[in-house]
Amino acid sequence: MFYAYILKLSNGAYCAGFSTDLKQRLHEHEIGDVHTTKMYLPVELIYYSAFKSKQKALDFEKYLKTGSGFAFRNKRLV
Repeated sequence: MFYAYILKLSNGAYCAGFSTDLKQRLHEHEIGDVHTTKMYLPVELIYYSAFKSKQKALDFEKYLKTGSGFAFRNKRLV
């Protein structure tokens, strides 16, 4: 499976990402091994979607990082 996910950072911001191993990736975020989130610990997983297709997961992650994706996230997911 392939995953697109959203984390809530300690400063109140959100971070979208992609992974093939969500549990491992979340652990990496939590221990500070991910450059983009290590200064904003602790992080909280607030949403994820599982996809059979890698491309669909990557496309959804990319969408979540757009203006429309921000609006969708704020209205429907958080």
